[in-house]
Amino acid sequence: MLNAHDITVSFSGEELFSGITFKLNAGDRIGLVGKNGAGKSTLLKIVAGEQEYDRGSMAFDKEISLGFLKQDIDFEEGRTVLEEAYQAFQEIKTIEKKLEDVNTQLAERTDYESEYYHNLMHDLDELSHRYELIGGYNYQGETEKILVGLGFKQENFHQMTDTFSGGWRMRIELAKLLLQKHDILLLDEPTNHLDIESIIWFENFLKGFSGAIMMVSHDKMFLDNVTNRTIEISLGQIYDYKKPYSQYLLLRNEIKEKQLQSQKNQEKEIKQTEQLIEKFRAKASKASMAQSLIKKLNKVQRIEVDVDDNAVMNVRFPISVTPGKVVVEAEGVAKNYGDNQVLQGVDMLIERGSKIAFVGQNGQGKSTLAKIMVGEIDYDGQLKLGHNVQIGYFAQNQSEYLDGELTILETMENEATDGNRIRVRDMLGSFLFRGDEVEKKVKVLSGGERNRLALCKMLLHPFNVLIMDEPTNHLDIASKNVLKKALKEFDGTLILVSHDRDFLQDLASTVFSFREGGIKQYLGDINYFLDQHELEDMRAVEMKSKKEKESAGSVKSGKQGHADQKQKKKLQNKLSKIESEISELEKKISGDDIEIGQNFEILQENEQFFKAYQQKKSRVEELMASWEEIQEQIDQI
Repeated sequence: MLNAHDITVSFSGEELFSGITFKLNAGDRIGLVGKNGAGKSTLLKIVAGEQEYDRGSMAFDKEISLGFLKQDIDFEEGRTVLEEAYQAFQEIKTIEKKLEDVNTQLAERTDYESEYYHNLMHDLDELSHRYELIGGYNYQGETEKILVGLGFKQENFHQMTDTFSGGWRMRIELAKLLLQKHDILLLDEPTNHLDIESIIWFENFLKGFSGAIMMVSHDKMFLDNVTNRTIEISLGQIYDYKKPYSQYLLLRNEIKEKQLQSQKNQEKEIKQTEQLIEKFRAKASKASMAQSLIKKLNKVQRIEVDVDDNAVMNVRFPISVTPGKVVVEAEGVAKNYGDNQVLQGVDMLIERGSKIAFVGQNGQGKSTLAKIMVGEIDYDGQLKLGHNVQIGYFAQNQSEYLDGELTILETMENEATDGNRIRVRDMLGSFLFRGDEVEKKVKVLSGGERNRLALCKMLLHPFNVLIMDEPTNHLDIASKNVLKKALKEFDGTLILVSHDRDFLQDLASTVFSFREGGIKQYLGDINYFLDQHELEDMRAVEMKSKKEKESAGSVKSGKQGHADQKQKKKLQNKLSKIESEISELEKKISGDDIEIGQNFEILQENEQFFKAYQQKKSRVEELMASWEEIQEQIDQI
């Protein structure tokens, strides 16, 4: 499907990566990994044709369709969610307009024998065939199914897109991409704006995708569940193995160990050869032998060990002062945005030293409650912070609060106090901003680099309660591992809003699930919550199914109930007959359409044929009206 050869890219005279070569075949689901700034998003843009490269070649198979989900998107205002999602079906929408125009003309015209009418019938047949071929009768159902899978509700479908946040707009863009059924999907951080339920749905969708996928993701569990191949960009080179991420790490370590052992053995042999050369050089009789050994040594291909970029940030969250036993107490907390009631009657008690995860679908109030705790928004009800509570808060869009025109160093110095200003450079160094890098402007940093800077800035102020809203967005896997280790060692109280299952594992010991304005506490880790949540969903489905069966199976007491059931059966039989007759007539009309298209000149003088043709159409309309009337009667019973 794709053959990339010797791709080299440089910025400002410095090579980002060099001589990258790989193939992308149908069925490949590649996880593109590496540190922030390694060039992952750049490589996706090159494959998508949105960025030039300095050297190399990129060859695609013929008629390959490629879809690219970028981190930044633009929406045209004035469309509803459904209308925006339907933009995925440009050809279908174009044909719909043409069909509407043709049908309008056919309904208005009576010149059945004219050449123009004949051409209209021919166009109708051609358009209808093409419409069916490209899925015109199924696209609306497919669209709704994917939107629901990505977390939208039926009532959201007719809301304007500009009323949604950037994260929800990204979901609409993702839905469009999935609906277009491309041969190759390029996905840049696709799970950043998805909640856990949507991520699980998305995983299942991608597992069934028959094309090729190349994605940038820092979600280790998502990569393990979806990918079958890993390409890591490290220090300008790539490492390509047909394994999901975790298996790739193990395999690469094994290969590196073998490389080291082979390198040691080779160095030993080279040393022995060099000693022989020195020994033979001194003797005239052995000079030719020495020259032979030198030639042999020059031909040896030295074994190189893969170089790893092991630089990681150094994070430590010191606790300021010890707070009281209860750090947060909420009673009857409620919050609404206009008609949207996000939280209702929330009661909660958080004790010192707790490690808590807030989970649930987007829009269910997780971030809202976090903002209430830090006093960022007003609310109804009561929420009280405990004695000596000092909160450190990392917002979901924390990096957006950074001034792009300032340098990294200026950002920190402006926030620092007299007591810690002297430590600013050391702190930046521990977050991998070293030497001249601190003079870079914030606006040129990648998403992950901005998040690192925002984390570093947060440490300039003391706290004993840490609230973090999606802290892992844009962080590479190595940085996430360091952050997780620091949070596990944090002695204070931790509240995490996150959709990253791997990050939450062994970190949060209590889970609060947000749903329909309320919260439910699970005294266990994220795995316990997921197991319980799946059971609860299964029970809900079973109960719904049970109620439907009971409702369908229950017969009204007395003669009235018996009469209703008898009447319902009678109507259903009638409905079935009508459906059969409509189906039969539609087949005949379809046959007539073909006949008209093929033999119009012969039929144009056959007045009886066109009269019968119109009678069939009229009969279908009558039957449809009867069908609707009978269905209403059945629904009432």
